[in-house]
Amino acid sequence: MSDISTKTQYSDFVVSVKQRILQSQYDALKSVNKELIGLYWDIGKTIVEKQDEFGWGKSIVKNLAEDLQQEFVGIKGFSERNLWNMRTFYTTYTNNSKLQALIAEIGWTHNLSIMQKCKDDLEREFYVQMTKRYGWTYRVLINHIENKSYEKFLLNQTNFNETVSQKYQEQAKLAVKDEYIFDFLELGEEHTERELETAIVKNISKFLTQMGNDFAFMGNQYRLEVDDEEYFIDLLLFHRRLKSLIAVELKIGKFKPEYAGKMNFYLSALNDIVRLEDENPSIGIIICKDKNRTTVEYALRDSNKPIGVSSYYILEKLPQELKSFLPSSEEIAKRLSVFDEKGLDSNV
Repeated sequence: MSDISTKTQYSDFVVSVKQRILQSQYDALKSVNKELIGLYWDIGKTIVEKQDEFGWGKSIVKNLAEDLQQEFVGIKGFSERNLWNMRTFYTTYTNNSKLQALIAEIGWTHNLSIMQKCKDDLEREFYVQMTKRYGWTYRVLINHIENKSYEKFLLNQTNFNETVSQKYQEQAKLAVKDEYIFDFLELGEEHTERELETAIVKNISKFLTQMGNDFAFMGNQYRLEVDDEEYFIDLLLFHRRLKSLIAVELKIGKFKPEYAGKMNFYLSALNDIVRLEDENPSIGIIICKDKNRTTVEYALRDSNKPIGVSSYYILEKLPQELKSFLPSSEEIAKRLSVFDEKGLDSNV
């Protein structure tokens, strides 16, 4: 008994030491990244200041790059192109103190992509915050930018303000996109709901990536029995951060108000029959081929269960007419404020 106890204690000790080493490595990488971003910021700032002070033109960047590369042989990062990036980096954020504090939290290549591909500081803030919070890799970040995740986040249609507790509201909104791109399904424009569901299940890992990082697959055609009657939910997921069951209904046509009523029924049944005691109320996502935004608003207005309505495309596109629905700059800034450390519970 003593030997077993000793082995257990030693095993726990080894695990704790490994965790400490990993944390130390992570902290070291963060520290190195902050130093690098700080260095590039200072170089960009100095270039701007010297050009203003002495009237130097573009040649100063080329000359500086050549001198630095001769001095620091084999060290990457001091090319003429990257020095111009540093200058642009400084001029882009010099008047935005909030973003100045955030950009050191993500890598240089992430920063470059966000700086170059986003049209304004509000969009940049969204991608910086998301990269920081969810640890997006460079490729994941590019995918989100190209799929216009920022616009889709602002456009999403849910009733979560009225049906989800304050603590979980913003996290729930992040979990539901206004539009999903299912270009990995290899389906034609004409397909049945069963073909759509089957294709999703066959490509479940890619589907979950499109949905978000925190979803887990629990099954398709998930069976519920109510008063000896059988009902089947197209897809049942679980969201780890929300700690909620997510019922997904797939529709190949335009959204109809009765879909919300059916989803309301499913969520009530899930909460009573399937949900565990320590889990939060279930959430529904209705994914349709098309939707009328006003119809969705009316359908969700009086629903007492949390439901989001989204559209999907087999081929990537962002309808131009949706741009008119984007909120004002003030409203966007208000929505982005939830990413502040005090604005959103990091444990949610």
